[in-house]
Amino acid sequence: MLLAGILGSMGLAGCSHAPSASSDTSAAAALPWADAGQLVLVLTAGWDDNQGRLQTFERSADGWRATADSTAITIGRNGAAWGIGLHPQQADGPRKQEGDGRAPAGVFELGPAFGYASTVATALDYQPMADSHYCVDVVGSPLYNQIVDSRVTGAAAVKDSTEPMRRDLHADGDQRYREGFVIRHNPDNLDGQGSCIFAHLWKAPGEPTAGCTAMPAAVMDRLLGWLQPQRRPVFVLLPQAEYQRLQAAWNLPTMTVQP
Repeated sequence: MLLAGILGSMGLAGCSHAPSASSDTSAAAALPWADAGQLVLVLTAGWDDNQGRLQTFERSADGWRATADSTAITIGRNGAAWGIGLHPQQADGPRKQEGDGRAPAGVFELGPAFGYASTVATALDYQPMADSHYCVDVVGSPLYNQIVDSRVTGAAAVKDSTEPMRRDLHADGDQRYREGFVIRHNPDNLDGQGSCIFAHLWKAPGEPTAGCTAMPAAVMDRLLGWLQPQRRPVFVLLPQAEYQRLQAAWNLPTMTVQP
């Protein structure tokens, strides 16, 4: 999701698959994420599964190397569907739509971090949220898929949005958005193609989301401390079969424990 509009331009021992043929190397070099030095990989068992695993990787001259063990996470309650990101459009599989309860699959840039505190320990651009901040998920709104401040836009601009960014104040103390970061799905804010996609805290272990990726606080803290914008990190979410199909062509690392 593109954090834009009123606020401005507000994903150990494992190693990667290494392309062996020069044609494979050339194809990998042409990928939009070819210069990514950090990668957050999320895998699920299938399109309709809402549980998965997350692992982080760094790239060196020898390829991808895991930086920690994989950990359990949850995604959208109805699983995943192809999103809009850095990856080429795919012919087969479901496609992300507003309100479908699916997390976007593919390769995505990261946006800024956000949260309830005035500051957090992260190198990402960080935006503290107030009770007036909303992510607009209203189809047809000119602010669709953008985090805005209703003190600037006016209350009418956000009145139908179901995404207050201070859920602790608007949703009975909910802590899910206490820390998180934007996953840049649908960066051109195409109407109805899915909005407000984040990595954030889970409400309870194993509880799925409306379309985001959720995790324990300790995992989020580690991610926020590890991510470095200058290394051009990307977030990758795929069902297992698609990961196996695309791993070599997309130059993706190997998760040490897979779903």
